Amino acid sequence: MSVDLNGIGPGQVNTTRTTADKAGGNQAPKAPQSDNAQAKSPAARGENVNLSSQAKDLKQLEQRLGDFPEMDDERIEQIRSALESGTYKVDAQKLAQKMLDMDKSIFG
Repeated sequence: MSVDLNGIGPGQVNTTRTTADKAGGNQAPKAPQSDNAQAKSPAARGENVNLSSQAKDLKQLEQRLGDFPEMDDERIEQIRSALESGTYKVDAQKLAQKMLDMDKSIFG
């Protein structure tokens, strides 16, 4: 069984019920399984999950972003000084090109 998890949050996932669960519909619900038991359960039943290409791309992007520092303190100080002195200039062409490059890297 394949499940496409593209855009689905934890509260939106329907659980699969077994034939025994459907037959005993009036019984009290079972206590939730622990995370460890839930992780083993799909594999034990021979189920698998296929990630969409978009999910795979997002994972790769996340890994690449992890290689960059969160903040470049030196660059922040340069920009702060330029703003305070009134010498900060925005190059519209360079900004537009960077935005296009980022869009291309994300969406191909």
